[in-house]
Amino acid sequence: MKDIQLVVFDMAGTTVYDNRFVHKVLQDTMSAYGVDITLEEANDVMGIPKPMAIRQLFARYEDKRSLDHAIVSEMHHSFVGAMIEFYANSPEVKEQEGASGVFKLLRANDIKVVLDTGFDRKTADTIIQRLQWAELIDASVTSDEVDNGRPHPDMIFKAMQLTGIDHAQNVAKVGDTKSDMEEGKNAGCGYVVGVTNGAYDRRVLAAGYHTHLVENLYGLIPIIGLN
Repeated sequence: MKDIQLVVFDMAGTTVYDNRFVHKVLQDTMSAYGVDITLEEANDVMGIPKPMAIRQLFARYEDKRSLDHAIVSEMHHSFVGAMIEFYANSPEVKEQEGASGVFKLLRANDIKVVLDTGFDRKTADTIIQRLQWAELIDASVTSDEVDNGRPHPDMIFKAMQLTGIDHAQNVAKVGDTKSDMEEGKNAGCGYVVGVTNGAYDRRVLAAGYHTHLVENLYGLIPIIGLN
């Protein structure tokens, strides 16, 4: 069993309940610009920085606007505005079952808790404020604060820097998408834990890199030896 000193959790779909809310906003954003995507196509780009997701969806339809920085930036601005409105006001916003309790248990055992996300800082802060998590976590990292978002390891390395953790083998990465798993792998995390009640089910996550798969956040506890 590894000596885990930091757990880096994804947000939407992992610690934040998501009934394809992000998918639907991304779908609406693309539709407003004349590209009709399915929810499954939106699911394929979950976890990565949203400007990159928009470019990939444009490119899938051989739409040259994927190369137009101004249009992608405009679309991302629209997406962010819709997400902030949703997370600030929708009665459907809630944490995934057990999130706050798991955060508290980890920190009570001197394990740092950091959130990382493909969202921008404004959206992440809206969620943290809405769910009253500011006192339950040690830090958060967003994709617009690093050079490269997932599947690159930059956000995990920044999380380590913020919490004073020197070795990735002492870090557990927890997420619900393939890009989360690849991020953890690329960072060299000791544990890379896929949660199967989010965007991707067990079958999909099992086909890619992981050290563990769990049905919900509670399943993390015995993995790191706190049961």
